[in-house]
Amino acid sequence: QVQLVESGGGLVQPGGSLTLSCKVSGATNTIYYSGWFRQAPGKEREFVATSKWVGGSTAYADPVKGRFTVSVDNAKNIVYLQMRNLLPDDTAVYYCATRTVLEYEYGSWGQGIQVTVSS
Repeated sequence: QVQLVESGGGLVQPGGSLTLSCKVSGATNTIYYSGWFRQAPGKEREFVATSKWVGGSTAYADPVKGRFTVSVDNAKNIVYLQMRNLLPDDTAVYYCATRTVLEYEYGSWGQGIQVTVSS
């Protein structure tokens, strides 16, 4: 099993930057992909970004392309989401998740962390 704990959320002004961290523990040798998702009030959870656990291949949702960067520090087992030029529409609870080679969907999730973009 894999456990995930997010940190780094908070309140930031529009145009500002924030970096989320996700500490991963447990069976990290089984992880194939890590990802970030978010859920805004009254909306469904949506995909934000993903990174292959080893190798660095990444993909992003259109609303965050060019502003967000996902990366994995395999030595520390931490997944980062660097967010720049934040917009009020980025306000949401952000979740990190992992998928193993045996899973078709993300099977392990963190508890979520609030990001609020407001002046």
